[in-house]
Order: sequence, then structure tokens, then C-alpha cells
Amino acid sequence: MREAARTPKSVNPAALVAVSRVWGAVWAPFALVLRHRAMLVRTVRSDVRARYAGSVLGLAWLVLYPLLFLGAYSLVYIYIFNARFGLYKSHEYVLHIFCGLVPFLAFTESLAAGVPSVTGNSNLIKNTLFPIELVPVKVVLASQCTHLAAAGILFVALGLCGRLTVYAALFPVVFLAQLLLSMGVIWVLSSLNVFVRDLQNAVAILTLLLMLVSPIAYSVSDLPPGVHRLLLLNPLYYIVVSWQEILMAGHFPGRVLATLCIISVASACLGLRFFTRMKRVFADNV
Repeated sequence: MREAARTPKSVNPAALVAVSRVWGAVWAPFALVLRHRAMLVRTVRSDVRARYAGSVLGLAWLVLYPLLFLGAYSLVYIYIFNARFGLYKSHEYVLHIFCGLVPFLAFTESLAAGVPSVTGNSNLIKNTLFPIELVPVKVVLASQCTHLAAAGILFVALGLCGRLTVYAALFPVVFLAQLLLSMGVIWVLSSLNVFVRDLQNAVAILTLLLMLVSPIAYSVSDLPPGVHRLLLLNPLYYIVVSWQEILMAGHFPGRVLATLCIISVASACLGLRFFTRMKRVFADNV
């Protein structure tokens, strides 16, 4: 029996071009950071040291700040509000809140420092040695130092309470997604702040609103379905819930984590593209 001749299907050139463009856009934020990683490490280290220069305790504040914050939350929620959260004990309830509070504070600190970052570094707009695209990245990375120390303390506390599970190994994935989301948002808002300076003044109000609509100290399951659906529009919802699920609850947040990764990569890609296009007119407006 003679086999029918098979001809290979031709590859559509337009599809290849589209895939190449999408991959290039996805890889662009990673390529930017990797290409200038040594410069970013030096500048972030310098920024962190400058932040605590002149203080008596210096870099010890990286550890003291989250410890003091955790102590304050323990006092307020256990002894003043006498709060309880499902099956959690008092100290576990505080750790649950801290799981959501650490990434929230990291994002809002990046937001406060990142929105005015371009206007505050106008001398770098035409600097070819330190691309202006790196300024928001530098701000985001510097803002994570305190909160990485807080995450370390949180891991120790969770280990002592016996709450750590194998799902804690997903923490680097969640943290990387958090960085990408923060960089994408800051790229867009710092660009817009060049033309609309009111944005940097609205950060405090925005931070308060984000705290109210982020499930840090309350359970999403206790909310009405309509309110829950509104929370899904908040990107910080996915960060906070991912931290709480993998660290405190010991669950695999499949849908939440997948959504977070998609949103974060899209935010970084679109944010960098927007910033690159807008920077052409920065010099005329700063």
C-alpha cells in the first residue's frame, strides 16, 4: 500500500513576527535589569545606607522597624480589639495580618518614593551611563530591603509556630511577581507625574484606599459575593492572598497565583513600554 505523500505545513511568517514581538516585550524588563544589575546593586546599596546615615542605630532599623510594627499590631488587635480570625489563635491571627501587611507596606513604600522619582532625578534624563528607566527600578528595589528583613522575621515566627509548609517554597515566585507589578505601576505613574504633578500629592489618599480594599485584617470569605468581586479588581488582593495562603494557611493558591503572575508580567511589559515612549518628552517638562 502506497502511503500518501505528506507535505509539511508552511509556517505563517506573520505569526512568527507576532510571537517574536510578544516575547521581546515580555523579556524587556528582565533584560533591562540583568544588563544593568551591577549598577543597580551599587545604587540600591548606596540609597539604603544614605537613608539611615546619621541615625544612631543605622542599618539596625532594617530589623527594628518590622519588629516594632509587629509589636504594635499585636497590641492593637489582641489586647485592644480582642480580635479573632476563624480558627487562629491570637498570636497566629497577628501573623496572618503580618503576612498581608509586609507586602502591602513594600508596595506602598515603593509607590510613595517611586511616583516623584523621575521629577526628582531630572539630571539623569539625558544621562547615558544611568538610563532613566532604572530610576523607578532602583526605588522599588531599595524599598524592598526593610520588608525582606520583615519577611525573614516572619519566616522565623511562622517556623516557631509550626505554620511553615512545603508551599513556602513558592515565596520567591510571589516575591518576583510583586517586584514586577510594582515596577510596572511605578513606570506608568512616574511618567504621568512629569505632566500631572498632583499624582505625587495623591499618593497618601491612594495608600489609604488600597489598605481598605486589601484583605489584610479581614477574611475574604466573610464578605458578600458582590464585594468579593470588586476586590478582584485590586492587584494587591492577589499579592496579599498569595502571601497569606502559602505562608500562613499552607495552601496552594493556584488561581490566585496564576492571575498574579499574568498581571505582574503584563504590568512590567506595558509599564516599561509606556515609560520608554514617554521619556522622549521628559526633558521638555522637567
